[in-house]
Amino acid sequence: MRFTQLIYVAMAVVFIITGIRASDKYVPDKAHTNIGFTVKHMVIATVPGKFGEYTIDFMFDENDLENSSIEATIKTASIDTDNEKRDNHLRSADFFNAEKHPEITFVSKEVIKKNDQYIAKGTLTIRGVSKQVELPFKLLGPVQDPWGNTRLGVEAGLTIDRQDYGVSWNKTLDTGGLVVSDEVNIKLDVELQKEG
Repeated sequence: MRFTQLIYVAMAVVFIITGIRASDKYVPDKAHTNIGFTVKHMVIATVPGKFGEYTIDFMFDENDLENSSIEATIKTASIDTDNEKRDNHLRSADFFNAEKHPEITFVSKEVIKKNDQYIAKGTLTIRGVSKQVELPFKLLGPVQDPWGNTRLGVEAGLTIDRQDYGVSWNKTLDTGGLVVSDEVNIKLDVELQKEG
């Protein structure tokens, strides 16, 4: 009898711990997601681009953010700026060196809430160089789609200096400006679907 009671107690403890630490896994709906960026060209124009191949694992526990995390991997060769010649240059050793560094990664260490937005603190790695960054993002939803799936929207943005990551090719204009700005504005519009 005591052994049976002990098993019940152990099962209850496991259930409670699992409940406390449970978080829901969300993955991107790529038909409604854009992993994009913009840079200045010759000081006067803003050129957009995006990446077509990526994975995102978003573990989210609204009741306990310590259980939340974000891991993202982007394939550098999937860059698309709507110009084949430019894209090939961006894949080359002058920029991403996609053959040697095929992935950009972000791994969060902590997710916190600040006012009406969240911040994912973690490690961004580009071209083999890792830096600690803070990625602010807003959550939209959750909502139920017509097929019974739970979805979240994520809007995030971050500005980085590409020189910090060794993406250093450039030329100087006669007026002193740069052909390609060092500042890169990253803009993420992600629709996520809950797994399970």
